[in-house]
Amino acid sequence: MIFKILLVSDEVENFQREIAIDADATFLDLNNAILNACHYSDDQITCFYTCNEDWEQEAQIIREEMDSTSAEDDVYLMHNTAIRDLLNDVGDKLVFVFDPLSERMFFLKVSEVITGKDLKEAQCTKSVGNAPTQIIDYDDALKGLNVDDTNIMDDDQDFYGTDGYNEDEFDPEAFEIEDN
Repeated sequence: MIFKILLVSDEVENFQREIAIDADATFLDLNNAILNACHYSDDQITCFYTCNEDWEQEAQIIREEMDSTSAEDDVYLMHNTAIRDLLNDVGDKLVFVFDPLSERMFFLKVSEVITGKDLKEAQCTKSVGNAPTQIIDYDDALKGLNVDDTNIMDDDQDFYGTDGYNEDEFDPEAFEIEDN
């Protein structure tokens, strides 16, 4: 059985990828197919989440076992979890977190299930638009905002009023503590 999984991004409007993958392939295979289809490096701690129809996250599929994972959480490992273990039907949803520090992700949906066929290796069967940047460089993002530091200082100076400090108005007795 082959699953066709459509990927979209909420950052780039015209971006789409469709991955065809065998139901017996692992989530690690799907992870690698997505990274290859988007020309991303494999140096991030990526993960998947299964989602309900409202895109609320349910089970997590991670690359490596974490110490913080509790026994009551629904957590699976990518390398030993087959696609068919968690996906069954057209419309099943996942998110793929590709930038964990910024919590950026793709939204995935099973678009087609082909029975009676198998696939040796995952394939990108549809590629539209450019993928979003894999990792956001916040220094570059701030440079594009053209923030003027002098305006910030002016705002702070105006906060306490436009009149200067007048020493005659200061009452030092107001700060004294009386013993009872």
